[in-house]
Amino acid sequence: MAGRLLFSSLRQVQKLQKACIHGRSRIGNREVVGFGYNGQCSYQDRIDFPMPAIRFKESTSDIVALREKEKGDWRKLTLEEKKALYRASFCMTFSEINAPTGEWKSILGIACLFISLGLWIVVLEKFFVYKDLPPSFSEESKKAQLKRMIDLRVNPIEGISSKYDYEKGEWKK
Repeated sequence: MAGRLLFSSLRQVQKLQKACIHGRSRIGNREVVGFGYNGQCSYQDRIDFPMPAIRFKESTSDIVALREKEKGDWRKLTLEEKKALYRASFCMTFSEINAPTGEWKSILGIACLFISLGLWIVVLEKFFVYKDLPPSFSEESKKAQLKRMIDLRVNPIEGISSKYDYEKGEWKK
């Protein structure tokens, strides 16, 4: 008895959850016309999946009358009625979806702002954070250090000393 009561209460909870997630409470009076993207009752204007699960607008008396008239000869419909039927089912046309939005301008502007901010930080660090280079980084000091390494024959097998000809006193070619 308790198991049956628990099972029936779980079934009611599932029905409530299903109604809240996929039911009429979320889509209102809009007509479900297909499976949709991923089987959800939602509307999205997508190029890769052009058939949404529900219509864009809720059914009103005008739209219902146009849908009844639509079932007959389409040549009897005016251009405005055809457009109204289309706009009741879809929000945008393919050309409206593909139209440029100009969003790239703001993205480029923000990217340039961050790049310039980074460059200013590098320049300010160079002036205020980093100290002057030690004297061992000068050209004369580097040449003297290289001469000392050759004189001491540092790493004569694969290193700098292996590339120096001691008999001629010059670099090997």
